[in-house]
Amino acid sequence: MTATVCFDIGGVFLDWDPRYLYRQLFDGDDEAMESFLAEVCPPEWHAEMDRGRSIAEACEERKALYPAAASLIDAWRDRSEDMIRGVFDGTVEVLRELKGTGATCYALSNMERENWELRYRKYSFLKWFDGYFISGCEGVMKPDPEFFRRAAHRLGLRSADVVFVDDRPVNVEAARVSGLPSVLFTGPEDLRRELAGRGLLPEG
Repeated sequence: MTATVCFDIGGVFLDWDPRYLYRQLFDGDDEAMESFLAEVCPPEWHAEMDRGRSIAEACEERKALYPAAASLIDAWRDRSEDMIRGVFDGTVEVLRELKGTGATCYALSNMERENWELRYRKYSFLKWFDGYFISGCEGVMKPDPEFFRRAAHRLGLRSADVVFVDDRPVNVEAARVSGLPSVLFTGPEDLRRELAGRGLLPEG
């Protein structure tokens, strides 16, 4: 029976999207917001922070390129928690149940070092994990296979004994290719049924 479950954090436990913040700052002008998130603060720029670049340094670099958007760029650094709409309580309950069965649970997540440290203090359920492998602290991010190789080595994961849970299909596929059985997260109830089907949680 599988005894170890590894979880992504954003999109699985925390409802994160920069649009939750920037929709406020653009006063509902979604076209302007999407243009900003595609050009000024695009996903590939955010990925640099997930790989370990400091948020402050990344923002200063973008402000030099886009000085007219300086206050909006600073909001990425100063209002990161406004990008979180809330916690998926159902997933927290699944984690609670798993810990109650004696299962070992790890967090394997792409996240900036600074925000991981902030959220670890803020959200008590993050302290329930038995260990962590966070991209911003490690200098490598999903879906790079090296992320999974290093995590497996660091945490002593044996592929036959692990289930990895992530909300992004590309990460789920990368984990599978790396030898970790994986589940695509679509919601807490579906996750619970999936884990129960694998014998990790009671049925019903």
